[in-house]
Parts: sequence; structure tokens; C-alpha cells
Amino acid sequence: MVLEIIPETLNILTLISNIAITLIVLLLIYNRTTNNPNNLAFKKISGLFKKNYLLFGLVVSMIATLGSLFYSEILKYPPCVLCWWQRIFMYPQFLIFGFALLKKDKKIFNYSILLSFVGAGIALYHYLIQIGALRASSCDVVGYSSSCAEKFFLSYGYITIPMMALTAFILLIFLGLNMELNKENK
Repeated sequence: MVLEIIPETLNILTLISNIAITLIVLLLIYNRTTNNPNNLAFKKISGLFKKNYLLFGLVVSMIATLGSLFYSEILKYPPCVLCWWQRIFMYPQFLIFGFALLKKDKKIFNYSILLSFVGAGIALYHYLIQIGALRASSCDVVGYSSSCAEKFFLSYGYITIPMMALTAFILLIFLGLNMELNKENK
């Protein structure tokens, strides 16, 4: 029973996050095109994320880390080479945000943003391979890894494991950029 609930919960969280990312981008575009610096909705949302930057970053990186471990260690989906590279750029963020939250240190932006941009690039590349937009690399030739083109599931017509990772990296990028932009606008 739990083994079905967790993947569906992760799929729903990814879907909700993708909707939120789309709304944030639309709000940013609206805010830029109307030149309304006093946009109350924008200020409230931005302020909420700035105030809780470390907590949101910890939650996003924790769910991404535990989710990837659930798929590989519980469901036994073997990670491909690109999955391992995505993990390299996500797993440290869970620790970084955890320690930063304990110390109340919001100066971790530079570390998180670098890890997130590289991780997002790898996740996007991996996702494009999975949906057939790019030719599959031969990452399974090493013999201990699955093919990067293999989809263990496809939910809502687009969600795969690399899409989940890409979504988490984009959320962390948006959180960090919001933190930095609010710091500059003081």
C-alpha cells in the first residue's frame, strides 16, 4: 500500500510544483510588463519565500534526496549514469540547507545556485533523452547501470524521474534568486 502512495505523492508534488513554477514565471512576466513595483501579490509571495528560504530549500532538497533513494533502494530502479550525476548535485544541498537552517545562515545562495544550475542542466538533458528529443547516449555500456533513455514510469503524460529532479532544481534556483533579488531591493 505505502509503495503505491509514495510514488503517487511524488508525482502530485511534481505536478503542483510545475504549476507553481509556471504561475511564478507568469507573475514575473506580468510584473515586468506592467512596471508595477507595488504589485502586492508579487511582494507577498516573494516575501514569504524570502522569509522561509532555508526551510523551503531544506524541504525541496530533502524530498528530492529521499525520493531518489526510495526509487533506487526500495523500488530497486537502478540509477543510470545521468541519475548519479544529478544526485551529486542534489544530495549535498540537503546537508547545506540543513546546516544553514540550524545556523540561520542565509548566505548559502552561491553554493546552492551553482549546484542547482549544473544539476538542472543534467536533468534537462536526461529528460530530453527520455522523451526522445535527443538521441540516447550509451551510458549503459559500463555494465552496471541502466540506460539513460529507460523510463521506469510516465505519469500525467510527462513526469519521469529526471523531470522530478529538474523540477526540484528549478525550485531551488527560484528560491535562491528570490533571496538574492530581495536582498538587493532592500
